[in-house]
Amino acid sequence: MHFPEYRARRLRRTETLRRMVREVRLGVDDLVVPFFVRHGKGIKEPLRSMPGQFRFSPDTLSKEIKQVDSLGIPAVLLFGIPRKKDPVGSEGYARDGIIQQTVRRLKDTFPDLVVITDVCLCEYTDHGHCGIVRDGTVDNDPTLDLLAKVAVSHATSGADIVAPSDMMDGRVGAIREGLDESGFENTAILAYSAKYASGFYGPFRDAAESAPSFGDRRSYQMDSANSDEALREVALDVEEGADMIMVKPALPYLDVIWRVRNAFDLPLVAYNVSGEFAMIKAAAANGWVNGDQCMMEALTAIKRAGADLIISYHAVEAAQIIQGLSKKASL
Repeated sequence: MHFPEYRARRLRRTETLRRMVREVRLGVDDLVVPFFVRHGKGIKEPLRSMPGQFRFSPDTLSKEIKQVDSLGIPAVLLFGIPRKKDPVGSEGYARDGIIQQTVRRLKDTFPDLVVITDVCLCEYTDHGHCGIVRDGTVDNDPTLDLLAKVAVSHATSGADIVAPSDMMDGRVGAIREGLDESGFENTAILAYSAKYASGFYGPFRDAAESAPSFGDRRSYQMDSANSDEALREVALDVEEGADMIMVKPALPYLDVIWRVRNAFDLPLVAYNVSGEFAMIKAAAANGWVNGDQCMMEALTAIKRAGADLIISYHAVEAAQIIQGLSKKASL
């Protein structure tokens, strides 16, 4: 039987050969760990819909960050759960707000850790929407001033990067202006540029206690059918001063990640969201898939599509595998 000179299996024969010719390499520096934090002490509340994930108080989160730091993971993303909520999400920009307290504590203890803060109002408003609600709809332009106020308060507390996730038109420009006018011209903006109105956010909304009390978010988050629109959204954020851009969710939108990667040369972040995480965990718990293999395969796919950084609830487990500190099998 005749074979061509090139036989692909020659370079698949051993693990060492496969490692030598691997095209995409997932590293610890590619990972960002998201955390949920709330007021109190000694809190570590397990999240039913996200196995292995928790809500922390600032003191218990500091202990958790020691593991993140020891693994070499460079950054964390913080989501806050306030004591009380109101129509304008005032604890989102309060000096003693939960994110502000937590950032100060983390930067005092882990000065080299990159701390990213989510800038949105949905966790802080009593209606659960990402902006000011008037006559039953989210009013875009008045919301911008509040978002800038939140971002400045985070930067004042020591945040390295602020990440607006609200999807209001013009919010990156408003935040950049607010930061610069307040003397935080070196604080970077990671824009949730292409954030889709997705069914994969369910576990997150439980964890952050941020589900809207009426309606949904489709009037400001993107339609899942659109990818040309994603390029327009990213272009607007870049023009307004974004330092990094994001596609969220990741796995159902690998094509969008690829298109954004080929159109823009800024650092590209993908958010491997709560529903993506929970599906693998649930299937693994039922014995339907090898959870560790699927986890690494999913993260590698996101990297292969063009993401520079991946925000993922899998990050600590993945880092342990990458560092060879776990007995779990990788790809």
